[in-house]
Amino acid sequence: MIEKLKDIICQYVEVDRNAITEDSRFVEDLGFTSYDFMSMVGELEDTFDIEVEEREAAEIITVGQAVKYIESL
Repeated sequence: MIEKLKDIICQYVEVDRNAITEDSRFVEDLGFTSYDFMSMVGELEDTFDIEVEEREAAEIITVGQAVKYIESL
């Protein structure tokens, strides 16, 4: 799961794939803008065949939180 998420993250921001950890924060550490993040959420919905509530997406700060959220659906 995290490896696929890393692949998707690298499509949106220029970051070393190996530098992405579960503790990496999307905005502060990886350089996401809110637009980048919401675009990535849309791709996650398509890739994993899930539906992410906008309110819940706003609470996802780290890569690890994203993994746990996706796995919970």
